[in-house]
Amino acid sequence: MLKIGSRGSQLALWQSNWVKDQLAAKGIAAEIEIIHTTGDKITDVPLSQVGSKGLFTKEIEEALLDKRVDLAVHSMKDMPTDLPDGLTIAAVPPREDPRDALIGYKLNDLPRYARVGTSSLRRTAQLKALRPDLRIESIRGNVDTRLRKLDEGLFDAIVLAAAGLTRLGWKDRITEYLSADVMCPAVGQGALAIETRSDQGEGFQAARSLNDNRTALCVAAERALLAEMGGGCQVPLGAHAKKDNLLHLQAVVVSPDGEKVVRNKTTGDPRHPEKIGQRLALTMLDLGARQILDKVYGR
Repeated sequence: MLKIGSRGSQLALWQSNWVKDQLAAKGIAAEIEIIHTTGDKITDVPLSQVGSKGLFTKEIEEALLDKRVDLAVHSMKDMPTDLPDGLTIAAVPPREDPRDALIGYKLNDLPRYARVGTSSLRRTAQLKALRPDLRIESIRGNVDTRLRKLDEGLFDAIVLAAAGLTRLGWKDRITEYLSADVMCPAVGQGALAIETRSDQGEGFQAARSLNDNRTALCVAAERALLAEMGGGCQVPLGAHAKKDNLLHLQAVVVSPDGEKVVRNKTTGDPRHPEKIGQRLALTMLDLGARQILDKVYGR
């Protein structure tokens, strides 16, 4: 029986159980092993201030390398662009809604100086660019914890990924979906990453059966852009790709105060998603994104 490594949060377990059920439908038995990560243990500061890559993946990847688990299920947006030697993203299943969602108010209906909760520097920067009057405050915890804090009146609105709300059955709590043109999502948002050892073994082969080529190509373009920009998971950068006959990629980099916005898009051959991502990254760096990211990283 295969072992699936997973964080213990409600959303992480939903995602891992979904993968387990998909494998079972193919006649592959698996069980879930909960692994606590650094990101789960640090709950009192914004993620962007922790300054560590792999906050939600490191301990799970160690379990993979030690062969304590055979595959791991992550939110793609938590995945660093550089994986440890011996590991690979074996599959990217079909993507859920990649957009951000507002709960509590629509963006244009928020009162002046309203308190909006988010743990993301990317969301904070874009909100400040859109509505400089808003008071953006840090909020951490599982999805249900954040919704409870909103219901208790600690915030006027909160921003969460639509995918997580949909997967957990809280889609009806969404007040407004924010399009990628308004609030560009995190790289890989709404997608899952099934990580395995790169030994072509049983775990790898099982995971491959769940891969969705369209989603994998879009995510590859987004992650190539992030890698070319030298970004981690907690930077004021958003990217979103979609595919028809061509692959369309848009991205934004915003200074943390919201005053400088670099936004651009490109289109290319979907057979070469990495080249599309790299090309857009280089264009945006030349347009001013480099100065924003250098300041964020203190370079």
